[in-house]
Amino acid sequence: MEHNTVKPYKSAGSKKNQVEEMFDNIAPKYDLLNHVLSMKIDVSWRKKLVHWLKMDHPKRVLDVATGTGDLALAINKGTHAQVVGYDLAQQMLNVGIEKIKKAGLEDQIQMMKGDAEKMPFKDNEFDAITAAFGVRNFENLQQGLAEMKRVVKHQGNVFILEFSKVEGWMSPLYMFYFKQILPVIGKIISKDNCAYTYLPDSVNAFPYGEKMKNILLELGFSKVEYRKLSLGIATLYKATK
Repeated sequence: MEHNTVKPYKSAGSKKNQVEEMFDNIAPKYDLLNHVLSMKIDVSWRKKLVHWLKMDHPKRVLDVATGTGDLALAINKGTHAQVVGYDLAQQMLNVGIEKIKKAGLEDQIQMMKGDAEKMPFKDNEFDAITAAFGVRNFENLQQGLAEMKRVVKHQGNVFILEFSKVEGWMSPLYMFYFKQILPVIGKIISKDNCAYTYLPDSVNAFPYGEKMKNILLELGFSKVEYRKLSLGIATLYKATK
């Protein structure tokens, strides 16, 4: 199954519209669920992305699929860069805007609603681009990645943190948790019947590792590196324009 055919809801309508609806639905409980379901390991994954990004000394960063702004906040804290957080779902952005206000960082982090596959930014506008757990939700993966390449500066880097698949002896245990337990907890807390069934289905259908590296190279990135995190639960990619 192609990743772009996996949709949150079984109804008609584009993946893009369904993803926006799903994240608007679960926005109030999203952060709680993230930390509960990942046992807060997602915090350390973001730190690893920021550590890698820091080496570039970026002044202006675009965080695509920013959601509730956790990565945008971590980037600003770790690099002191100006950050634009960009997302399709207004309710997720609203949660992020409150966090940014609470931290007193309104002059450092700007939140914008929009489509990652058609961004309103100029070519070569940002020193670096980041995306954590967002590219899997693109309706057209190549189009979204091409847009990220377009708006990053020449020789700038795009950092993508995304779920992948655990391999080896841990795989059956992890898949049992991911497919049987996680959707039940997600449904109880979020009150959305489909959001956390969509998560394992979308991860299962998504290219990772060498496949993802090859997609990025085919789009014209000059160099792609990646690191598996937590036995392959997630993978961190760095694609150089």
